[in-house]
Amino acid sequence: MSLILGIELDGEGAHPDAWRRAAHAPDRLLTGRTVADRVAAAENAGFTFASFDDSLLPPGADGGPAGRIDAVNRAAFVAATTSTIGLVPVVGTTYAEPFHTSSRLATLDYASRGRGGWIASRDTDPRVASALGRAEATAPADFAREERDALTVVRDLWDSWEDDAVIRDYATGHFVDRDRLHYIDFQGETYSVKGPAIVPRPPQGQLVVFGREGDTDPSLVDVVLVSGPSLEDTVEAAGRAKAGGATLVFAELDVALGSSPPAPPSGRLSFTGDATGLVELLRALDSHAEGVRLHPAVVDEDLPVLARYVVPALLRDGIAHRPVPGSTLRSTLGLDRPVTPFQAERLEDSSR
Repeated sequence: MSLILGIELDGEGAHPDAWRRAAHAPDRLLTGRTVADRVAAAENAGFTFASFDDSLLPPGADGGPAGRIDAVNRAAFVAATTSTIGLVPVVGTTYAEPFHTSSRLATLDYASRGRGGWIASRDTDPRVASALGRAEATAPADFAREERDALTVVRDLWDSWEDDAVIRDYATGHFVDRDRLHYIDFQGETYSVKGPAIVPRPPQGQLVVFGREGDTDPSLVDVVLVSGPSLEDTVEAAGRAKAGGATLVFAELDVALGSSPPAPPSGRLSFTGDATGLVELLRALDSHAEGVRLHPAVVDEDLPVLARYVVPALLRDGIAHRPVPGSTLRSTLGLDRPVTPFQAERLEDSSR
């Protein structure tokens, strides 16, 4: 499989002063047009997916824009204006209600015709708990438990409707086969969920779920994101993820091209230079990871360079490929559409 190319499009970029270099007035950041234009540019360039970071807390500092549109809303907004690019918002697992998370993401998958994904993220800032009126999670075990339970519940709810549960028999007035809906009966340490979901099974069956190496159980996600301050560290993290059972491994990479200022150290591999140098680095990563997620320092400066010089070079050399129109994000990533456990059980019974 070729190298999967993703790009993070939250805010103005990874550099804290990126807003000063934006190609629009600061008040244009929080508009649907800006989001749509950037996602369209990434799709036209040939990126496989765009991700959207999120938090209940505003990202602005030192006079920068202090607002942010909800990540799922941004992804859903551009779903109807795009046709091939995957749309992957960040949704927290520590305090968000998994039932609501499941419904929102399933709806995104319908809106995008099977191009939805989810980056599961831990909410470590205590102000998030305060904003939601929730008890603060403090111990690493608490964050791990909440993430594990959230991933389990969301995925089980997606499977609580079998694929043929919707009948749409207008003549008889029957629209749902109750026998194809199932309780998930989840009982965790801090909450329980009975189910079933209120949204039919998503077009992909299961949206593509991303988690972070060192935090997330690889068995609960489809893609593990790996980070390291150097190429060697990133390669080592990729090796750990694969040894731990990761299905797909994507490397995280900060990029500052041309005159774009490099972002402060983030724990991710960082590249500063020209398009040719970045292409060579991506060639090197291709041997160790199935994909990369690029974090531009300044979106309005770096995305045009990526679209004009970097992605075309990778496409021309066969290192990367454009998503095929009509394909789901799962199929583009080489992932099968999963069968629900209930359908699998029925198929097994019928074969006896």
